Amino acid sequence: MKRWLAISTLLFSLTGLSQLLAQPLSKSSYETTLQLAAEKMAEQDYYNALEQYEKAYEERKDKELILTIAQLHYFLRDYEKAERWYDRLLTRDKENKYAAERFVYGRVLKMTGKYDEAIPELQRFVNETTDPKLKELAQNEILGAELAKSLPDGAKGVKVEHLGKDVNAPQSEYSPVLYRDGKTLYFAAFNKDDAKEVIIVDDKNKETHHAKIYTTSKGEKGWAAPKVLDDKINRPGFHSPNVAFSADGKRMYFTRVENKGNTIGTSKIYMSEGGDEGWLGPVEVQGVNGEYIAKHPAVGELFGKEVLFFVSNMDSGQGGDDIYYATYQGNGVYSDPVSLGPKINTPGDEVTPYYREGTLYFSSTGHPGIGGLDIFYSVWDGSTWSEPKNMGKQYNTSVDDQYFSMDQEGYTGFFASNRFISGTTKSLNGKNCCDDIYMFSIAKLYADLVAGVFDIGKKPLKGASVALMEMANNTPGTPDSKTSENGNRFDFGLGLEKAYMIVASHPAYFPDTFQFNTVGLKESKSYEHRFFLKPRPVEPEYDTITIEQPFVLENILYDFDDDRIKPDAEIDLKAVLGLMQQYPDMKIEMGSHTDFRGNDAYNQELSQRRAESARRWLVRYEIPRTRIEAKGYGESVPKTVSAKWAAKYNFLKEGDVLTEEYINKLATEEQKEAAHSINRRTEFKIIAGPTSVTIKRTELKKPEQPQPNTTTPKTKQAPKDRNSLIQAAPVQHNLDTVKIHQWSSLYGKKKLKGVPIMQFDQRFVELGKVKKGEKRYYTYRFTNRGDTDLKISVITACECTTIDYSTKAIKPGQRGEFKITFDSTEKEESETIDIDIMLENSEPGNNRPIMETVRYKFDLVK
Repeated sequence: MKRWLAISTLLFSLTGLSQLLAQPLSKSSYETTLQLAAEKMAEQDYYNALEQYEKAYEERKDKELILTIAQLHYFLRDYEKAERWYDRLLTRDKENKYAAERFVYGRVLKMTGKYDEAIPELQRFVNETTDPKLKELAQNEILGAELAKSLPDGAKGVKVEHLGKDVNAPQSEYSPVLYRDGKTLYFAAFNKDDAKEVIIVDDKNKETHHAKIYTTSKGEKGWAAPKVLDDKINRPGFHSPNVAFSADGKRMYFTRVENKGNTIGTSKIYMSEGGDEGWLGPVEVQGVNGEYIAKHPAVGELFGKEVLFFVSNMDSGQGGDDIYYATYQGNGVYSDPVSLGPKINTPGDEVTPYYREGTLYFSSTGHPGIGGLDIFYSVWDGSTWSEPKNMGKQYNTSVDDQYFSMDQEGYTGFFASNRFISGTTKSLNGKNCCDDIYMFSIAKLYADLVAGVFDIGKKPLKGASVALMEMANNTPGTPDSKTSENGNRFDFGLGLEKAYMIVASHPAYFPDTFQFNTVGLKESKSYEHRFFLKPRPVEPEYDTITIEQPFVLENILYDFDDDRIKPDAEIDLKAVLGLMQQYPDMKIEMGSHTDFRGNDAYNQELSQRRAESARRWLVRYEIPRTRIEAKGYGESVPKTVSAKWAAKYNFLKEGDVLTEEYINKLATEEQKEAAHSINRRTEFKIIAGPTSVTIKRTELKKPEQPQPNTTTPKTKQAPKDRNSLIQAAPVQHNLDTVKIHQWSSLYGKKKLKGVPIMQFDQRFVELGKVKKGEKRYYTYRFTNRGDTDLKISVITACECTTIDYSTKAIKPGQRGEFKITFDSTEKEESETIDIDIMLENSEPGNNRPIMETVRYKFDLVK
């Protein structure tokens, strides 16, 4: 059904428009359109109201209408159009006026199945909102989007089917429950002879459209035409949905709702006695109803007694709609309601409870779900409820899934969903506008297959495809093909007494096959098979570099405010070195660029130092300085995004120019830092000699585990203390005669008198595998090998790292240390973290402070 969603927010957003319409002037066509839209809103004719608002927007492009149109599309569950209008709203929101709408935008993206796009929008909302309940809801939405990416495609042995057009019409059908005879299905629907989608009408002089209770039964030819219950149950002027039955089938509970104007006036639970021969006039259930909404009854058992679960918006709840229970005392009377507590109820909505044999099924927007309303279950152990678990895909989709119920045996059941399935009858108002009823069946004996695709190094292979084919007389049938860009797991349901062949493929690998069968199974079985694909030979790819055409050395990147050559850069510098040796007459420019942070003069000087660092590296390998021009451009030439960078960072587009204004508009600090790092670059340009040269792209490919130099590393054992998971980093052999590590700003300097030299026991450590939320500790120890006191000014790192250090002077030959605490709570992936140490001491020959860097690495386990 259409959600019982309050529209006060929607109406409030129209206040400014109503003031405009109140002016006693002759109305333009624009004002007339707005007047008509407002009238349709007052009549709850939302589709026609939306049509008029969109017409008004096309006439004036009034940005004040965008939010109203976006909200209406969302309210009417047209998520694709809502996405476009919310995107238009937030893209134009330069003053962050509509920051609160980003939560809804993130939910809309999630409900269209765009989980990768929804996560950063929701995370931005989490970072900006000050509302703790909305923050919690948004965090749950993020967890739900991540859950959707990890869940298998379907539950084992479960088949879901649409009840078809005999039951499901263009309007909404919902609240299905099977009577104890196992044949009669009760459900609710709006007048099935009226295709209008009007939920609420406030003018009682006009024809009204209300939800009523219907029955149907399944025969050999399908479901019979639905029959409406009489007026004793479906009282005229009221909505009558949400049927539930007592265990003996002699009591029927349902909700009776009366609307007043734009809102629900009353919503109470009623009970009718009867059974197979019909139902008597209902009575209001005593003890459950009150000065609040009561709906969605479900009969169950707690503490050995019959109880009635129901949903309410009582002020004492957790936030939205919550689930309560009341104990049956006989004669239609119940005890005072009791909340199921925060384990079940959340700041979101918990609705449509259903109880069976110690398990409570319900739908929720407050627990991490893959859509809007997801179906969950929780088990009662006699005193407490278990942590709710998501029912997974098939039962749940990216949209709304609710009203779960089962038959007495527990192998067949029903639920309602506004999911879109090709070939089903849907309203012209949108493919997700309306709920339909679905039936599921669980096989008593089933078989399924889980296939995993890896490379020959046993690493998960993303982008693979797997096709399952049923074999008949050794001939494969129509393939059931699946492709995964984000994972390597593939799930398939299997038939019994069948033979199959499965084929795994990938564009860059040779395919592989596997054959098996399900003949003669005596019990359910899950088949598993892992493919290890061999790579196809890679044809060399070349880049052509022409004279005076800058070529970005993409591995030469710099840390903020630093001119040191990072270890990864040697890959590109060796490629340039090879070209210089191959073409003795070639002269080049090494042009270096900074990001825009810092003043212009300093950035100009910094970029010059960076260019000279690259030149010094080549000169060390006997390339004459006269063949290399080192030129610093400062921040004057921001980078234009290439196809490679656009492929690596989905928030960038090819052709974008990373100007200061562009970067400042990026959504997160991580995105901004990535853009800054791209601007901090070195470019190689031929200025004399050959007019063009070619180079293999593989020569510029970064190794999977880059080392700071080319010497063979030797590994030390990690210290056996409380940080036993920490592994020692490879010992770095530096060829510089004064033994200065290249992560030091003193690296390459010849005169080192009068300066301290920090010699670390280990500059790089591996913290090993760290579970998300865990902390790790490490102590960096060093010796002052210089000839003057060493004084630490400040030590900095990311927010995930807490550093405990002393600024007390360390004399030559003395030992020093500082301690770090790494907190993985906010981390989402494995990383290498830099820790920068700035000394009060200056580099020889200038006033720049000596800078040292140490690093640690962790492998995040979620």
